[in-house]
Amino acid sequence: MSSRPLRVATRGSALARAQTGHVVAALHEATGVEIDVVIITSEGDRSKESLASLGGTGVFASALREALTAGECDMIVHSLKDLPTAPYRGLTIGAVPEREDPRDALCSRDGLMLDELPEGARVGTGSPRRMAQLLALRPDLEIVDIRGNVDTRLARVRDGDLDAVVLASAGLARLGRLDAASELFALDIWPTAPGQGALAIEIREGDSIPELLSIEHSATRTAVLAERSVLAALEAGCAAPIGATAAVTGDLLELSATVYQPDGAAELGCERSAELLGDDHLVADLLGQAVATQLLEDGAAEIAPLSGRGPEESA
Repeated sequence: MSSRPLRVATRGSALARAQTGHVVAALHEATGVEIDVVIITSEGDRSKESLASLGGTGVFASALREALTAGECDMIVHSLKDLPTAPYRGLTIGAVPEREDPRDALCSRDGLMLDELPEGARVGTGSPRRMAQLLALRPDLEIVDIRGNVDTRLARVRDGDLDAVVLASAGLARLGRLDAASELFALDIWPTAPGQGALAIEIREGDSIPELLSIEHSATRTAVLAERSVLAALEAGCAAPIGATAAVTGDLLELSATVYQPDGAAELGCERSAELLGDDHLVADLLGQAVATQLLEDGAAEIAPLSGRGPEESA
């Protein structure tokens, strides 16, 4: 185990700090290691532009990765749904803790559910996937492209500017704000972003941080690898209108993925499963590729933009 304090870098948002705090607490409880937290500001934090115009949610990862590569910290904590799928030179994922609930949550005025919102209701989200899913179920809604942290988004509902917002239930739970959710969308009708609800601790290749083994959750890593393999094989950025859900049950890995037309007018889905007989990571990767291949054969590239690589993915 480390004889010196470890340094972990995170973004300065309340959610990023809460996620990192959970990781720090788990590591300290399991191993006794001391960890110093370093706050890094990314372009995505400074800019008020939409995520799509900035190149997708991967924009949040670049500043953290630069700090890790430069030796300013020993590890960084990412929301896996925001992490580009392509490898980043010199870095590797050192641990994937057990996943939180991956579902999306509707946070609405008066606790209304989606089908109870009035015609033409204003619903905020910065995610093209969520926009497409909302329009697929409620084409009458006015979708508002929004930015900001969880409290800022919830305040727009409270103040009457919006009728509802859609947020990740995992983020709400980590902030102690799950009571703001009026509805949690079932994954079979509303698949979420690949990796949603999971965290990744990234480290430098060649570094040894054995404490990370104490928080590794193999079933979560296998599931999110399958989901992210779909995204990678479709050559889609992490802001693309794609939902994916994988789960490990015993020796079986099940994966489903859906590609949406941005206006919600069309969608394509595929479900596959595979037995885990040894190399779980290889099976997950191959299963994701198989699902992506089927989606492409069925015409996924004709209904959705599948070349939206984030700016860090080629690094």
